[in-house]
Amino acid sequence: VERHLINGDLVLFNRQPSLHKMSMMGHRVRILPYSTFRLNLSVTTPYNADFDGDEMNMHVAQSHETRAEMRELMMVPKNIVSSQANKPVIGIVQDTLLGCRLMLKRDTFLEKDLLMNILMSIDDWDGTVPMPLILKPRPLWSGKQVFSMFLPDVNMTRTCAWHKDNDKKDLSLDDSQVLIRRGELVTGCLCKKSLGTTGAGLVHVTWMEHGPDTTRRLINNCQTTVVTWLMEHGMSIGIADTVADDATMTTINDIIEKAKEEVKKIINTYQSGELEQQPGRTMQESFENRVNAVLNKARDDAGKKAQNSLTLHNNIIKMVTAGSKGSFINISQMMGCVGQQNVEGRRIPFGFQQRTLPHFTKDDYGPESRGFVENSYLRGLTPQEFFFHAMGGREGLIDTAVKTSSTGYIQRRLVKAMEDLIIRYDGTVRTAIGSIVQFLYGEDGMEGTRIEGQTMDHLNLDDKKLHARFGYPLDVTPSPDDLDWLSPQLLELVRTDAACREVVEMEHRSIWEDLE
Repeated sequence: VERHLINGDLVLFNRQPSLHKMSMMGHRVRILPYSTFRLNLSVTTPYNADFDGDEMNMHVAQSHETRAEMRELMMVPKNIVSSQANKPVIGIVQDTLLGCRLMLKRDTFLEKDLLMNILMSIDDWDGTVPMPLILKPRPLWSGKQVFSMFLPDVNMTRTCAWHKDNDKKDLSLDDSQVLIRRGELVTGCLCKKSLGTTGAGLVHVTWMEHGPDTTRRLINNCQTTVVTWLMEHGMSIGIADTVADDATMTTINDIIEKAKEEVKKIINTYQSGELEQQPGRTMQESFENRVNAVLNKARDDAGKKAQNSLTLHNNIIKMVTAGSKGSFINISQMMGCVGQQNVEGRRIPFGFQQRTLPHFTKDDYGPESRGFVENSYLRGLTPQEFFFHAMGGREGLIDTAVKTSSTGYIQRRLVKAMEDLIIRYDGTVRTAIGSIVQFLYGEDGMEGTRIEGQTMDHLNLDDKKLHARFGYPLDVTPSPDDLDWLSPQLLELVRTDAACREVVEMEHRSIWEDLE
């Protein structure tokens, strides 16, 4: 019986090129007006899809068997964690990620009316409203409280992207120590390190401990609540965010001028034959290498000065710290200086006789004639700089096109060679004719999505630190501060009961034996 699609039908969704198994996943249909496919933002990552005209294929399951396989094996929640790198391929992205970063700041508070609207967007809200964090002069709730309302029962300790090594352990100054206890966000802001596709992040931990369905609900709730808050809070970006203050601009100009002077000195040394030749390089290569090092350092120093002049009030910094868009190099090029343009890994070569363009004198090895762009994107490029920048960009485009065809052919041959491999019921990996390829899948028999990384920092500790961490003087009366994790009754039992004491000492010995 043929019929139209209705809400809830299972379909197979695919975007080419299909490079990994997550390029084809099962979705539940929701019928909407107009002739476009719409999909959740977090699912665009595995498909490598964006909304600038991408075309995708949708296949409707035609039999019960197909639908069953799709529901059990191919649905998006079941493919959140990839066996390729033992970590998720789906996480929080774009505006939701930025919203989380802003909503979970210590100084973010919500009024009652906004809180009610946000609670309505929680998928399975149980109807309880948390106690306000501040009662007078009017009730206010913190962003962390709202976020904790839909967090599953997980425990997690992480650091944010802006965490400094010398920061305090528990109550860090800039809220960079993330602590989730029993599904409650106690301290820290969540950024890409906690919410993205990193191993042992929130998505990964939820998937491992509570399964695909809870993880799907977490991502959905995170999106609906945070975007509701962000719409009210507002987020915009403009040219003003790329303008540095006068003092910073003066410093940046000084850095670039000094670099140009240094390059002049290197050119004079080279032309007078006094330049020191680097081992394994010709004199010309040594010269180019020295010049490149100076110019790249100038670009990075200018970028650092630009970045250090910005605070969290700057909208670019908001996005970079959240991890949703942008990086150090983007800030550096927008505000500081675009830097050296390269073709085939070298400075712009001479295209005309002994010069790059007719605008320069012959044999000019200076930064400007060989493709160093000293302007920032904000100040604008000169015609020569624009041309060199286009040369560098053109090489990137051609390179991408060439690489795509060669990697595509390599992948096709690999897939063709391995298409008949199968794990048999005896645990071996065999071909279609039964010849053994591996006696145990992956040489360890482990399933990729279930592998987690474990930190074993005690392996690096010396004896003194090991005793301080794992040793416990059972015969010494402890101070009350030491007893916050062990009740006095239990301690007394361990002291007096010979069997208990033996177990504790056996554990203690095993740590030392492991290290030996």
